[in-house]
Order: sequence, then C-alpha cells, then structure tokens
Amino acid sequence: MAVPAQDARRERTRGRRTAGAVLAALLLAPACSAPGNTATGITAQEVDAALDRRAAALLEHDTDAYLAALDPRATAFRAAQRTELGNLADVPLESWVYRVESVRGKGADRVTAEVELRYRIKGYDKAPMSSARTVELVRRGDARTWYIAADRAADDGPGQLWQQGDVDVVRGTHSLVLGVGRPEKELRRIAATADRAVPAVTGAWPEPWAERVVVLVPETVDDMAGLLGSPAASYRGIAAVTTGAVGGDGRAPADRVIVNPQAYGTLGDFGQRVVLTHETTHVATRAHTSAATPVWLSEGFADRAAYLGESRTAQEIAPELAEAVRGGDLPAGLPTDEDFGFGEDAEKLSRAYESGWLACELIARDWGEEALIAFYKAVGSRSGRDGAVEHAMQSVLGTTPQDFTARWREYLRDRLG
Repeated sequence: MAVPAQDARRERTRGRRTAGAVLAALLLAPACSAPGNTATGITAQEVDAALDRRAAALLEHDTDAYLAALDPRATAFRAAQRTELGNLADVPLESWVYRVESVRGKGADRVTAEVELRYRIKGYDKAPMSSARTVELVRRGDARTWYIAADRAADDGPGQLWQQGDVDVVRGTHSLVLGVGRPEKELRRIAATADRAVPAVTGAWPEPWAERVVVLVPETVDDMAGLLGSPAASYRGIAAVTTGAVGGDGRAPADRVIVNPQAYGTLGDFGQRVVLTHETTHVATRAHTSAATPVWLSEGFADRAAYLGESRTAQEIAPELAEAVRGGDLPAGLPTDEDFGFGEDAEKLSRAYESGWLACELIARDWGEEALIAFYKAVGSRSGRDGAVEHAMQSVLGTTPQDFTARWREYLRDRLG
C-alpha cells in the first residue's frame, strides 16, 4: 500500500504493518483427533458426523438438510443460519470441512467442541482457509440425535464475510472480489485493479505462485475490523491488509486481501494500484516469508514490486525519509520490527517503510534482481530470526550487516540528499 501522496502513503504503510500483525495472529496449529467425552459418551466421530451433515448440505445449498442438522429448539440460531446460508449462495466453494480438536461436556445432553473450519474457494485456493470455531451440540428426541445449537468464532476471533450480509461476487481475470453492501461498480473497479496487480507481481517475483488473488470488501471499517478480530480504531486509516499464515515450508495456506472501502476510496487510481499490487506481493511471497523475515524486508520488497512499473522519483516515493536525510537526520541503521508498530507516529512509520523499500532497491542495484529474490528466499528459509539475515547476506550477497548498513546509508545520501 505504498503511495507517495502524503495521506495515501500513510494509509499504505499502516496497512502493511497491520498485515504483519494479522499474519502472526492467524497462525493456526494443526488439527488433531479428539477423544470421546467420558461424561456424555459422545465421541469425536459423532461430533464429526453432525458437522459433516451440515457441511454437505451447505455445499449443496440444501436449506432443508442444512437446517435439519441444527437444534430444532434454537429458533434464533436457526434463523441466523438460514440467512448465512443464503449469504453464501454465490460464493464458489470447492470444499467445506470441519476438524474436531476437542470435546468437553456440559451435562449428559450438551457438549462444546473446539473445531477448525477449513474451506476452499474453487479456482483460487490451492490450500484451505482456516477458522477456529466453538460449536455447541445438544442431544434431542427419542433417537438421541445430536444437533448443532451454536457456532461462533473461538476466543472472540475473526468473523466471516458472509456473517455480515449477502456476498456479491465479481470475477476478474486473475481475481475474485467478494463484497458485502458495496456497489457492484466499485467491486468491478477493484477487480480490474487486482487483475493489473497480479502480472505486475509476477514480473517482480518470478518464483511459482498461484497468480490469482481473493479480495474481500466489507461494507465499513467496523466490518473490516470484525474480519480481523481487532478494534476498528486500528484500521480507520488503512486502505487494505493481507491476512494469512506465514510459510517458509512452501505450504502457506490461503491469503485474503481485505479492503477498507472508506480509506481505499479516498485514493486515486495510482494509489489504489500501488495498494493492491503491494498486498498481492504479500500473497505471492507468503510461502517464502517466515518468522525469520524482518519486516523491513517483507514490506520493502512489497513496496518495490508495487513501484516497479511506476514513474516516480525516490523523493516522491520517500518524502519523509528524504526530508530527514536533507536535514542531516540520516538513520543509523535499518528499521526494526518495532519501528513498524501501531504506536509509532505517521512520519516515523513512513520513514520505516521508505527505508525498507530503499534497502531492497540497493540490493537490486548492486547485486541484481536475481540476488534480491535469492536473498529474500534465503532469509525466509530459516525457522527463526537469529542469524537469518546475517547468514543470507554472507551466502547470497557476500557481505555483512555492518557493511550493508554502511552502504545503505551512503545510498540514502545519494538518492535522497
């Protein structure tokens, strides 16, 4: 979301910083089989059976079968579930699977199960999107059948788009845009911008990736915050964020780009293009981004990909940093992860992103485009931060962090002074 215009650029930087936080928050543990509950006698297999009936009905859009899996006495829940099923009608789902992780009893006829919902969108998700859910089941009738009585996000986690309203679907050449409460014309513009972003990202990141992107457009910033499980105040100035779990093993799960329609709508064509290209870069590089990857590298690379096809000077792209350098306030070192934090002021945050962009620019200039890609992958191949950057700089660039920092500071003088 790096945009040279002053207000748009701040939206861009905050969005990418938030994306990093969301990435960490959404990292999910593998699902495992749960044992039976001794207090009720229900087993994980019986819970699975109830959830499987519901999943099959959902995929077939069979309203009667879907409602048949729900507690007949839970009137409000059944009404809400009927609405959600209708909201999903146009979403091209390929799969919808529940995996039971644990079951605990609340008496002989009621249990609570912690489950993981995994679903894929047909033609777009190579891996499933995951959501941790808490599901309550009750036993009713002479047949003692178990029914679903409640289903909510686990631990007050993120909600789902279809819980916010009827989902409108716009298919682009390389994109799928899912919106709630937004004009179709707006969704089509976003799809067109995303379609332009995908080949631009492929040009900057030649490693294999899906070359398609799913974009969610909720109605308001409050709805955006609901999809991220965070307070709305954190996102009011953010144009877009990318969610997903970091990879490093080549098996990263599905990503979603989530647009804040209010902030995104204030940007011009250039700003919107840069925002979606930047976020799409995160989707492309996710499998090679790990806990070892410093924020300056992931965000700097995404900025570089977003600006490659644009004719802007360094002073236009990095005005805050340029002003600091001209004023004699040359950074002593590369920005830390903390410099990208929520608590930083807008100018300092902008300088952090601009610094990361120019660090990646320097690598591409002095070592080449292929070396920049190799460096990114080498860092991300490590499981932890300790020594990852140092090792990659030595093995790929033939330098040390100290020498690189000195060269980077001189580069800042040359391009911004």
